[in-house]
Amino acid sequence: MEVPRNLSDSTATTVLFMMGDLGPFNPGLPVEVPVWLALNLKQRQKCRIVPPEWMDTDKLEEIREQERKLDTFTPIPSPYYMELTKLLLNHAADNIPKADEIRTLVKDIWDTRVAKLRLSADSFISQQEAHAQLDNLTLMEINTTRSFLLDSLNYMYKLRSNLQPGRSKDY
Repeated sequence: MEVPRNLSDSTATTVLFMMGDLGPFNPGLPVEVPVWLALNLKQRQKCRIVPPEWMDTDKLEEIREQERKLDTFTPIPSPYYMELTKLLLNHAADNIPKADEIRTLVKDIWDTRVAKLRLSADSFISQQEAHAQLDNLTLMEINTTRSFLLDSLNYMYKLRSNLQPGRSKDY
């Protein structure tokens, strides 16, 4: 993110928040700030947002291809890649080069990863595994299959406990 344009003079500005000081903000010089502040300043037309380094078409195409090739989940540049992409493209698309292409690439990566996750969950359940390793998954990806996985495991538990002699049929 770049610093506010509408500062009255060229002196640095610091903003005091409960979480600490942010700044100094010098006109024309980029400053790292939390996403919520960057979006707030952008909405008030006080800054220009510089997208994260990974939000580049070449890098995203490389991630997409790697994700399609491998059976395992590849590391993602940000644990919040989907959330950040949505926020930045919805509120600052004019500051992001090739925004439509980036939106498509991130959606492709998401779809590939979710399809892989569903296949993994199906395999996990059909093979009646006791545990699963969830390397390189984001919380949002895990939450997409959470209800399906929990419901499936509950039904499997009920079926197994009903099939075993001498076990109570209470759940």
